[in-house]
Amino acid sequence: MNESLLRAHEHYAPGVATTIPPVTHTISQTFEDAVSDFPDNIAIDFLGREFTYKELHFQIKQAATALTMCGVRRGDVVAVILPNCPQHYVAFYALQYLGAVVSEHNPLAPPAQLHEQLKMTGCKVVIAWEQTIEQLTLDGNLHGYTYLAVNLVKALPKKSQLLLRLPLKAARNQRDKLRGKVPPGVHSWDNQVSHATPMNLNSILNRPQLDDLAILIQTGGTTGTPKAVQLTHRNVVSNAAQVLQWLPEFSRGTQTVAAVLPFFHAFGLQLSLSVCVGLAATQVMIPRFDTDILFAAHKRHPITFFGGVPPMFNKIIEAAKERDGLDLSSMKYSVSGAMPLDPQLAKEWEDLTGGYLIEGYGMSEASPVIAGSPVSAKRRPSTLGLPFPDTEVKIVSPEDPDSEVPYGEVGELLVRGPQVFAGYFNNPVETETAFHKGWLRTGDLVKWDDGFLVMADRRKELIINGGFNVYPSEVEAAVRGLAGVADVAVVGMPHDSFGETVVAALVLEPGAAVDLQAVREWTKNRLSNYAMPKSIVILDDLPRSQLGKVLRKNVRDELQDFELVSGEWKRKLSTASTVAASKLEASMHQIKKFASSHSEDIKEWSEAQKAKFEQFKLWLADRQMNESELSQAAQARGIKLEQFREWLTHWNSTENHAIPEAHFEAPYPELNTLNEQAAEQSAESTAELSADLKSEVDSKILSDNKAGKAIATDIEPDTALEPHAKPES
Repeated sequence: MNESLLRAHEHYAPGVATTIPPVTHTISQTFEDAVSDFPDNIAIDFLGREFTYKELHFQIKQAATALTMCGVRRGDVVAVILPNCPQHYVAFYALQYLGAVVSEHNPLAPPAQLHEQLKMTGCKVVIAWEQTIEQLTLDGNLHGYTYLAVNLVKALPKKSQLLLRLPLKAARNQRDKLRGKVPPGVHSWDNQVSHATPMNLNSILNRPQLDDLAILIQTGGTTGTPKAVQLTHRNVVSNAAQVLQWLPEFSRGTQTVAAVLPFFHAFGLQLSLSVCVGLAATQVMIPRFDTDILFAAHKRHPITFFGGVPPMFNKIIEAAKERDGLDLSSMKYSVSGAMPLDPQLAKEWEDLTGGYLIEGYGMSEASPVIAGSPVSAKRRPSTLGLPFPDTEVKIVSPEDPDSEVPYGEVGELLVRGPQVFAGYFNNPVETETAFHKGWLRTGDLVKWDDGFLVMADRRKELIINGGFNVYPSEVEAAVRGLAGVADVAVVGMPHDSFGETVVAALVLEPGAAVDLQAVREWTKNRLSNYAMPKSIVILDDLPRSQLGKVLRKNVRDELQDFELVSGEWKRKLSTASTVAASKLEASMHQIKKFASSHSEDIKEWSEAQKAKFEQFKLWLADRQMNESELSQAAQARGIKLEQFREWLTHWNSTENHAIPEAHFEAPYPELNTLNEQAAEQSAESTAELSADLKSEVDSKILSDNKAGKAIATDIEPDTALEPHAKPES
């Protein structure tokens, strides 16, 4: 063991060992132990409806029968495209018992993206939310899949189900939000399971082994290329053991956990479908994050452990200020991932709850947790933390991964441990790129600081928006097809709530007009919600390298002189006015020189052409163009290049001559526009509020002790979920 790792282990909390016991059981045994030891404990509270471990075990046995009748066998890939709900839990464990591979997918992803993922995994059976199936089969074609449609209403409390059947407009509207229209030939998951004979799970002969593939997580990794992370039973169970080792004060059968992170993300899946089950905990399961729903659930089952991302913690703190008598002191432990944790936010949370808030780091390829702050006074918010038990790390030169950098210097983080994945599904090329001599290359640039890992920079240009990885090239490809867009570069800009917000820098075709609404309308069926641009900036051109590659970093740097106004980045008034005034002064000086040594006919010609030529000259001021580009630009503006050159020649060869200032009172649109906008901009808020977040609480259903307030029709607001950096931890 290297000295750096030994220094990190010195900061471990009391009672935390540096290794975990050898893993000997598969994922399904985790549930088997929970139901054996705590059969009557509440396993799930879903919007007020409770399920015990014994009840879930019975449903899992029924689901195993239904899946077997659909032809599912050990090693088969089965797609699960669901929000957080009891059916998701049951399907996951039924497939684990059978030794099948669960391929997790985002139910709100664009249909084209889902079709591509389904094809890549080679699955034949798809378990999905009705609304997702409706979108996937709009053409009436089932594409050869056996679909099993999940009706979310079936998981609600009986009272809510009854109220939703009332012949009232409000009930009908809520049904429409929860249900979907599926074509003929699609089977009901809920009906198939409820009518199936329970399988004797002990009779399964071809049981999965520790190193069998268990889960596929869809990701772009650090390169942005769509692929599926392969996690084995050993990977998932090992990482759960590492997490539980990190929390030695947790006792089985006594914890209540908020299951608010999507199960289709590695962070949410590991926390809710693995760690929580290992603890035989009660899960307060919420389809999407909502403080009202969370507080109502907390009242029914006081939460002891909360896993989330910084925006969630911030929203809870703000909402708690509006609630008299709200007691969150049962939340003794919380973990934050997906993006850096502001130390001030951590302090406010710990003041509110009286418990610990620690930060984790990881990625899907590590099941996902790699490191975390200790659950002790030594915790350090905004760092990646300490490597977890049985996790080896080293920091190397990105150009020469065989060479470790000196302690305290920045290099690429490499990881090795039992939680590190088995490669990308059917993608040996990407798998080879991900590893170096058995070590996982994270692509993150980090350094050691007194035993803690600290993020220095991201080696790649991916954007972390609320925990979701956003790949600029994917967004650019989607936006580039919009009419009027000549070129585009996508960058992330810092945002207090989400880490980074997605900005599209657009170069428009001559005469084109494109606004944010047009961009979002164009991309809504081409990108996931979190990847859609939240703001735009219109540029005359994009900065490029000598080889013609767009320099995204330069775009981001240029935006430092801009400010956000109603969804569009505009040059700050101080900067823009200075630039415009400078150009105006130079233009006036040149016009005076031109007019001073010419006769009246030259002056008349100048007056006739001045506005057009001035504007073109100002536009050319900071550009370098070849002859062909210059000719095209002039033609697009109705200018004859020969006349423009003649005008410039006269302009540059004349002497100063005093003439009345009134002679130069021609309109200067650039400066006039800036002056007119000054008052407006001072009155407008520059805060960017996502329209999606504004409507987050719109989809609320029946008040059943506020339990059934909502089922997410938007489960991926810009909040989510992979631990820190790329964390999926």
